[in-house]
Amino acid sequence: QVQLVESGGGLVQAGGSLRLSCAASGSAFSLNVMAWYRQAPGKQREWVGTITNSGLKNYADAVKGRFTISRDTAENTLYLQMNSLKPEDTAVYYCNALIGGRWYRSDFDSWGQGTQVTVSS
Repeated sequence: QVQLVESGGGLVQAGGSLRLSCAASGSAFSLNVMAWYRQAPGKQREWVGTITNSGLKNYADAVKGRFTISRDTAENTLYLQMNSLKPEDTAVYYCNALIGGRWYRSDFDSWGQGTQVTVSS
């Protein structure tokens, strides 16, 4: 039974920072590709960034240079360090995992509550 639980969101002013966490259970954490997504009000969900099994990281252009993905295998936790936050970063943030060739959360699934990030101007 795989579970992904996001946390760490909050309200910050533009230019501030937050670190989001995604606690994973029920799988070999280090063997999975992990990803962050977000969904802003009135917009569709979009990909934010990915970390592969080997540690390779990729980011959406909108967050490149400001956001950093990392993982802590001892804690089975994925992180998203967000710096220089902008109002347009306001969204519900979700994590996802590629397990056995399938994404834990698909385009047709409910992605749960996520964690809310609100950036004020």
